[in-house]
Amino acid sequence: MKDLFSIAGKTALVTGGSRGIGEMIAGGFLANGAKVYISSRKADVCQATAKRLVDEFGGECIPIPADVGTVDGVEAISAALSAREPQLDILVNNAGTTWGDSIDTFPEAGWDKVMNTNVKGVFFLTQRLLPLLRASANPDDPARVINIGSVDGIKTPIFDNFSYGASKAAVHHLTRILAAHLVKEHIIVNAIAPGPFPSWMLSAGVGFGGEVEGQDWASVGARNPRGRVGTPEDIAGLAIFLSSRAGAYTVGETITCDGGSVACA
Repeated sequence: MKDLFSIAGKTALVTGGSRGIGEMIAGGFLANGAKVYISSRKADVCQATAKRLVDEFGGECIPIPADVGTVDGVEAISAALSAREPQLDILVNNAGTTWGDSIDTFPEAGWDKVMNTNVKGVFFLTQRLLPLLRASANPDDPARVINIGSVDGIKTPIFDNFSYGASKAAVHHLTRILAAHLVKEHIIVNAIAPGPFPSWMLSAGVGFGGEVEGQDWASVGARNPRGRVGTPEDIAGLAIFLSSRAGAYTVGETITCDGGSVACA
């Protein structure tokens, strides 16, 4: 029963790890002894975040800039990671994007961009990294895949982001499909469906212009049953649970991390 939540010594990749929820999870992993790779589209931002996380939490954080919305980008991540690591213990498919527009003018580009990043990227990165995950997997300590969905994939979104909610519902079901295929190989797949967290994506949606620092997040949180927005400890704690011995019997689930916005609405 000791060290049930330990991830010390594990190697993790967090996509979309340069900001928002991905950065929160990467920081939590580092603080708890994991070696962390982060990826994002912009190389300078990815590198700056990796340095900032190491300065704050210690450990080793390595940036791998790439766009998971394309197969070329997925293959670049896979090649870079495979060149450095013999195995991967934890894959967090967090990279995501959204697009807001009215139902009358919503464009094809807004559909394709969101689906490519949020769904296609999850599947093909997991596929390309299976050799590294299989190298880590064993009956006592399975490899872990955590897909980041959204409460918008469970309930009707409040914003006009038609492809986003559909993409996250697809992520939740893809999680169950991948779990069914991989559990016998000792690779456990689960999903987290976050609610409101202080991030660029939510900031843009609530009128903060994409700014995260210095915004009135208390007013956003006041509308949540829990009375606040999420914190890094909330999302990182759940990801650590799913990555540790404590979560080794949880398979194919989509777990909300939303302060009650789904259950209590």
